[in-house]
Amino acid sequence: MPDMKALLRDAAGEDCILEQESMKKHTTFHIGGPADFFAAPTTEAGVQRIVKLCREMEYPFYVIGNGSNLLVSDQGYRGLVLQLYKNFSDIRVFPQEKSQGRSSIRAQSGAMLSVIAKRALEAGLTGVEFASGIPGTLGGAVVMNAGAYGGEVKDVLVSATVLNREGKILEIPASELKLGYRQSAVLANGWIVLGARLSLADGEPEAIRGRMEELKRQRIQKQPLELPSAGSTFKRPEGFFAGKLIMDAGLRGYTVGGAQVSEKHCGFVVNRGGATAADVRKLIADVRARVYETFGVTLEPEVRMLGTFMDEDFFKG
Repeated sequence: MPDMKALLRDAAGEDCILEQESMKKHTTFHIGGPADFFAAPTTEAGVQRIVKLCREMEYPFYVIGNGSNLLVSDQGYRGLVLQLYKNFSDIRVFPQEKSQGRSSIRAQSGAMLSVIAKRALEAGLTGVEFASGIPGTLGGAVVMNAGAYGGEVKDVLVSATVLNREGKILEIPASELKLGYRQSAVLANGWIVLGARLSLADGEPEAIRGRMEELKRQRIQKQPLELPSAGSTFKRPEGFFAGKLIMDAGLRGYTVGGAQVSEKHCGFVVNRGGATAADVRKLIADVRARVYETFGVTLEPEVRMLGTFMDEDFFKG
């Protein structure tokens, strides 16, 4: 049996590989058992080498950003978690690319959307105000076509730099990414987002700042930002709002262990303290069952789930 630890360290560098790393430290839920290996490379070449090794060895791996849309099982993950976050977060503004009043921002996939929005504000560029409060990275935002308050990534995305399944780094135009509601060709093709280029218009800094502050006030007022969560728990069912269905089903504040349907916004599941992944999964299952029983609507989790859970069959339906 090959020594995976030695192979990974050869591929990524000894300082980039951790063993039995608790995923509680790497998810916004603050939940999750240990990953067998955890890597945080600093270069595209490092990502290439790690992914190539894992595919050649048929060793499981999973790519994360800041873990803002992720529930990791209490047993952890039997494989490698590849994190593209703080070590992979360069942001550059290119005003010299202005054409008809537009500029570019190029950023690595680990850059936080909030930081990109701040840099755009500093440069007097408008278009990403909607993303200023989304607690995720650019890579995850491209994968899921993240959006809020009437804006989506597809509105400003020019292209994404991806590592394809053959190990090649390609720049894919946004028009070929098939960006839809919480979906993209990135998911369908098993690509890994390494970075992206955004096109933004010139704007008035005070107006941009005002819009960002307005959205911040709305989030503080309506969302449970004071407690750990993974953001919106369910996708929006066609013709409905998940949070309202959950509220109307009488589940505001419903609790399983340390997990709770937020009393502030029923579309969020929060960690009230000491919640386990099993608590969250049971709560999600209960919510889905009650909403279906009451309204005949099936809620699909937006939160991605990693590792082994005891109720896999339920979530296949």
